Amino acid sequence: MPQEPATQTTAETAEADLAAEGLTPPTGRYSVFAPLRQPIFRAVWIASLVSNFGGLVQMVGAAWLMTSLSDSPDMVALVQASTTLPVMMFSLAAGAIADNYDRRRILLTAQGFMLTVSIMLAVFAWHGLLSPWLLLGLTFLLGCGNALNNPAWQSSVGDMVPRPEVPAAVTLNSVAFNIARSVGPAIGGAIVAAFGAVAAFIVNAFSYIGLLVVLARWQPPRVERVLPRETFLLAMGAGLRYVAMSPNIRAVILRASLFGFGGIVGLALMPLVARDLVRGGPLTYGILLGAFGVGAVAGAFVSGRLRGRFSTETLVRLTFLAYAAAALVVGLSRTLWLTMPALAVGGACWVLALSTFNSTVQLSAPRWVVGRALALYQMAAFGGMAAGSWAWGWVTLHSGPVGALYAAAAALVCGAAAGLRYRLPRLEALNLDPLSRWREPTVAVDIEPRSGPVFVTIEWRIRQEDVVEFLKAMEERRRIRRRDGARHWSLLRDLTDAELWIERYDSPTWVEYVRQAQRATQADADIGDRVRGLHIGPEPPVVHRMVERQTGALPREVLRANRQAQASP
Repeated sequence: MPQEPATQTTAETAEADLAAEGLTPPTGRYSVFAPLRQPIFRAVWIASLVSNFGGLVQMVGAAWLMTSLSDSPDMVALVQASTTLPVMMFSLAAGAIADNYDRRRILLTAQGFMLTVSIMLAVFAWHGLLSPWLLLGLTFLLGCGNALNNPAWQSSVGDMVPRPEVPAAVTLNSVAFNIARSVGPAIGGAIVAAFGAVAAFIVNAFSYIGLLVVLARWQPPRVERVLPRETFLLAMGAGLRYVAMSPNIRAVILRASLFGFGGIVGLALMPLVARDLVRGGPLTYGILLGAFGVGAVAGAFVSGRLRGRFSTETLVRLTFLAYAAAALVVGLSRTLWLTMPALAVGGACWVLALSTFNSTVQLSAPRWVVGRALALYQMAAFGGMAAGSWAWGWVTLHSGPVGALYAAAAALVCGAAAGLRYRLPRLEALNLDPLSRWREPTVAVDIEPRSGPVFVTIEWRIRQEDVVEFLKAMEERRRIRRRDGARHWSLLRDLTDAELWIERYDSPTWVEYVRQAQRATQADADIGDRVRGLHIGPEPPVVHRMVERQTGALPREVLRANRQAQASP
């Protein structure tokens, strides 16, 4: 067949590209363990597993130390809040930083900062200098380091493994955290009981060292930056705009917030389930927490088989419904042996849903904005969890834990039903590599990167019988233009020439226009091809690029030319 040599050459080229980046080509079969074949991902995964253990041991030490520093239950509760609040406050800013700077250096900075804060915690605790508010302040700083670390870490997954293995890599990261969560608190409790909270802080400090060493040795592929970095506020605005104009990511964010709202009931009410429903004590609580963690790890191991059998939307709907059923069983159960498997199912659904959401965001956003998209997803998921924790606590206060579990189950069923309107895309559906068709035009006047605003018009000639198809295509083109940064997009029709249509938009500066034009992806090519296919006439569409000039003053280039003429002998 004539196609075979071209196909083979393409495959060989793809393998060569991966090899040049230090990555092993994917095997073609979905396996949750496939990313571990990549040396850098394997090393980072092991080091992050150790770091997760250290973080959970530190949390136990901080919470226990607070009980000895203050008698107020609110202060004890604020220890957990102080580490999660920065994620809500700073995730978008951290995502903008991750997309505009070297992610490896950001990770090293964040991990080094958290190591420094952990050492400070240990030193202050050793000398007995910690007060309740100083402890909260230091744990808040740890949360800030984590907020800076998360978008860079999650978006770096795409630099460590081939694109087809991103879902499996995200799942393995969830496995690492849930393995640590299954046994970390128990180990932390034993360390605190035997050696005190200072030992927990020291263990956490040492846990960062391995990850710092691995990241320092990693040499990710360098991407040459041809345009200046976006300013901080512009970068944040671009991330918000991209997500707002991307239906796939909006659907993920909505569904993630709904799942976080209902799904957090398992973790939020677990102490009450252990005490009031199963009639146990702290040991029972630890066993239930372990069952949730074991279920999460088991869910990760079967995720590959489930993703191969079900579409993304079907899998997520099943996790909503299965978690709802698990919440009902936990509400009905009064024995440990029935509550444990129900919570294990909840843990499996927790990992399956959140890893699927994370993977879908990563595969629905190009590399230039993936950190900001992940940050907004994380804010939505954490926001849903925070709202759910408050809501189920309020319901428990008025109707007891059983009523809260039943209400959460109903909310999860509603989250599954939301998929009828807000469907998730298939993970393999989009090719978001740069399109690389656009070339910066040669200009006839003197223009600088900050010159602007720049107005662009494109003249299309469309037959009357193609107008409906043209308008449909231009509606999608409008979304893409605005998503990538174009302003004031409009479509005009000439009143004296029925075939003439003019597409018009503007950009604040020349460099922003170039940036917007270069953001087109392979997935956007179909719309452009459809519109160009409807254009008639022997010549391609006429494009005009114009910069605004004010009247009443000489243009800058004229003044510059005059100064140069006066300076010449």
